[in-house]
Amino acid sequence: MAALLWIIAGVLVVAGIIGTMVPVLPGSVLVFAGLLMAAWIDGFEKVGWVPLTVLGVLTALTFLADIAATGAGAKKAGASRQAVIGSTIGTVVGMFFGIVGIFVGPFAGAAAGEFLAKRDLVRAGKVGYGTLFGLVLGAATKIALALAMVGVFVTAYLVE
Repeated sequence: MAALLWIIAGVLVVAGIIGTMVPVLPGSVLVFAGLLMAAWIDGFEKVGWVPLTVLGVLTALTFLADIAATGAGAKKAGASRQAVIGSTIGTVVGMFFGIVGIFVGPFAGAAAGEFLAKRDLVRAGKVGYGTLFGLVLGAATKIALALAMVGVFVTAYLVE
């Protein structure tokens, strides 16, 4: 039975890492769930509350990184405050529309916000593309955080 549980935990972690790259899956949540299950299998003897708390914080950081990086990309492109707000709203709304929404939402939100602020379509487009750059940066950050989660777990498991 323990072997089956370890396989399920491993599948959750792998699906979570894939989910950090494929926006349809809740990547960091799946990684956390898999690692929590792995800790539970051993009765939390090798991986206790301290590493699990660190894993929880890293999980929360992936959500913040996603939103913050998109806004930072818009800001780097010289976006107005309205564009940054638009990109943040677009990111949140886009999450409900699958893979297309994940990419279109931030771009459209930033471009719409910039257009409302400056009434310049070319500038709005540049800000939208800056937001996409931020989105890619956010994805890279989420992947790094997911791998860090695995690293924290493995270190705690091997040290204890």
